[in-house]
Amino acid sequence: TGSGKSYTMMGKAHDKTEGGIIPRMCEELFDRCDANVDPDLSFHAEVSYFEIYCERVRDLLNPKSKGNLKVREHPKLGPYVEDLAKLAVMSYADIDRLIDEGNKSRTVAATNMNETSSRSHAVFTLVFTQKRFDQMTKLTTEKVSKISLVDLAGSERADSTGATGARLKEGANINKSLTTLGKVIHALAEASDPKKKKKGDMKNFVPYRDSVLTWLLRENLGGNSRTAMVAALSPADINYEETLSTLRYADRAKAIMCKAIINEDPNAKLIRELKSEVSQLRDLIRAEGLEAQLRSFGLTGSLGAEATAAAGTRARSSSSTDVEKREALEKLQESEKLIAELNQTWEEKLKKTELMKSERENMLSAIGLSMSVHEDSAAVGIGQPSSMPHLVNLNEDPLMSECLLYYIKEGVCRVGRRSSPVKQDIQLSGLNIQDEHCILHNTAGAVLIEPKDGTVYVNGQAITETMELVTGARIILGSNHVFRFNHPEQARLMREAREKEASEAEGDATVLADWSFAQRELIKIQGEEVQREMEEKVTVLEEQMKREKEEAEAVLVQQKEEFELKIKQLQEQVLAEPSGLVADKPAEPELTEQQLSRAKAALQQWKNHQYTSLKE
Repeated sequence: TGSGKSYTMMGKAHDKTEGGIIPRMCEELFDRCDANVDPDLSFHAEVSYFEIYCERVRDLLNPKSKGNLKVREHPKLGPYVEDLAKLAVMSYADIDRLIDEGNKSRTVAATNMNETSSRSHAVFTLVFTQKRFDQMTKLTTEKVSKISLVDLAGSERADSTGATGARLKEGANINKSLTTLGKVIHALAEASDPKKKKKGDMKNFVPYRDSVLTWLLRENLGGNSRTAMVAALSPADINYEETLSTLRYADRAKAIMCKAIINEDPNAKLIRELKSEVSQLRDLIRAEGLEAQLRSFGLTGSLGAEATAAAGTRARSSSSTDVEKREALEKLQESEKLIAELNQTWEEKLKKTELMKSERENMLSAIGLSMSVHEDSAAVGIGQPSSMPHLVNLNEDPLMSECLLYYIKEGVCRVGRRSSPVKQDIQLSGLNIQDEHCILHNTAGAVLIEPKDGTVYVNGQAITETMELVTGARIILGSNHVFRFNHPEQARLMREAREKEASEAEGDATVLADWSFAQRELIKIQGEEVQREMEEKVTVLEEQMKREKEEAEAVLVQQKEEFELKIKQLQEQVLAEPSGLVADKPAEPELTEQQLSRAKAALQQWKNHQYTSLKE
């Protein structure tokens, strides 16, 4: 996984210099068809595209297809997918559009190894028919080639990819089908080795039916085909075991020997055999009295006289079980479908392709979404209406940006989840998308947005009241959905106004409002709001500090005044005391001259440190 298989097969969308094998081969095929100058030579092409996800087949081109299509096997046609859409194409542009639509429907998921890991095997089939009119015999001969281009999902280890839950189950199914493919390749290689073939040995058993992938590719692997395998390797040391296994795949595949023959005009004989089989099945059903069930399935074809006679003479006593009856009805249905498909003319196939395209667009427009091709845009999936206001999706990936259009119909256009009790005109899903997120009012050429239960940002600012939208406005709904509002009529008026002011228009630089611009705008405004909130908090704190400082200074002044007052009071008390108190103190005794001389001598002796004992 993550070695570049899908990139090898598909390449980079809308970039011819980085096209993969499938777009390069289809483009080269139609280039050679366009270079044809022979009037007696004509070409037709049909394509189908399906994926095998967890051993279930899903049609990527039919919007009405159910999740699981049945895989049948016919004695002549081999394994095939029942009810798979086969669309007629006239040019490489048609194929490119179908490939893009199919790739958008593929099952991908993010793992630790790859952000867009393929979780299914994708099979793109191209049936190419060459018709040549012979002037001498006045007959038309056909050569049919069926080209199957397969994008396999990569083998993976759960500890490396970090897969859990559904991802772990997908990886287990992928590894199972790839293991079966390895067994099939090994068995075919053993059967193709002339050294290991011995007379009397039983034919090697090839386990095609162990996996849906190998069952459908049975003819490509070991039948009437020429098969090429591209082995994608990863240089990472953690993928050493997968790299070694892939190299074994490639080495074994080289030993397979296929015998390819020209498929020239195969339909005539097949249609005849199918008609004979249908006739026999009708006789059987008539004999068992299942005419009512035959009509309920819509298989009321005309029966010939011989079939009716044979049905009448058949013994009605031979009753079959209910299981046999159901099997007969199912087999009859399969044969009728095959006959109807093989008998379709090229014009009918083109009509079917256009019908399926219109059905896909109608289903998308029912939820306010458009995926038509715009002539002036390199991105497949965008279609600009002439005057109808709409929302264009913006994505972090430039290839996914501006691929979806959401029309804003006249009147009230509701935006919310599909599970909402009230039907939503534009249905979204994702984080923080509410059942009724917002309402768009389109009246008299003006579009107003009214937030309801969810958060709505317009040009980076959260809105709480109804406001009018101007063309070019950036709208963010929830956490992941980013849109640009386009109003063609407003844009035309703005262009005309700019043209009148030519001098200003020359210096006017138009800013591209993409996903990055919308996110930067939101971050900038949110940053300004945060900065404004911080400044307000700082101002409040500064005022609080100033107020507390003033209060502390007032307390200090009050305490100082109290202390000064007390000192003043004490001084006044001292001055107010009577003078007789000092006179009452005992007077010091007067010394005689002899005592005074002794005291001076003792003092002098003490100063000169002449005392020799404590007694002295």
